[in-house]
Amino acid sequence: MPGVEITFCDESPLGFGWIASEPEFMLRASHALACEDRVWLIDPVDGPGVAERIEALGPVAGVVQLLDRHNRDCAEMAARHGAPLHRLPEVAVPGSPFQAIRTRWMPGWREVALWWPEARVLVCADVLGTAGYFRAPGEAMGLHPMMRLTPPRRLRGLDPEQVLVGHGAGIIGPAAAPALAEALATARRRTPSWLWNLARTRGRGAT
Repeated sequence: MPGVEITFCDESPLGFGWIASEPEFMLRASHALACEDRVWLIDPVDGPGVAERIEALGPVAGVVQLLDRHNRDCAEMAARHGAPLHRLPEVAVPGSPFQAIRTRWMPGWREVALWWPEARVLVCADVLGTAGYFRAPGEAMGLHPMMRLTPPRRLRGLDPEQVLVGHGAGIIGPAAAPALAEALATARRRTPSWLWNLARTRGRGAT
């Protein structure tokens, strides 16, 4: 996308993430994860420096689209790397370490998350986010605003060391599992404070 700038994030021995500058308030995040010297791109947005970082990580084995409306640059990057596009995998991504978990499955909104059990990595699209419009005061990570009243039960009980999200930087390290558990457990009761925070920040001209 012309004019898009990239900020790299979520650096770990397993890979990296990057956030596109446009649209600014959305903090659209993409990820590249490596397993056995092969790289998997998840909900990627193209931008300056991305191809070089991916090439340094290894050959691309596949591109995964987690949300029906997250077309982003998935098809274009799959074609560029000569790799298959796995759109909304139902159970697992063939040839990968990822299990697929349905987090929303209804007309107009079909979404899955990826769980890498050996590495304890959870990758989400819209179900969780760290961008400001996802979070109530005091939250490190929040449910998508339209999921706060119906948190996905299938994510409960996971014990991730990394939670990577589609909007904002992820949470890596000891804080990841508690942040996930808290987001799921408190989403409903914190909805009023989330609404208050959203109204307050918008009133100040923030997003």
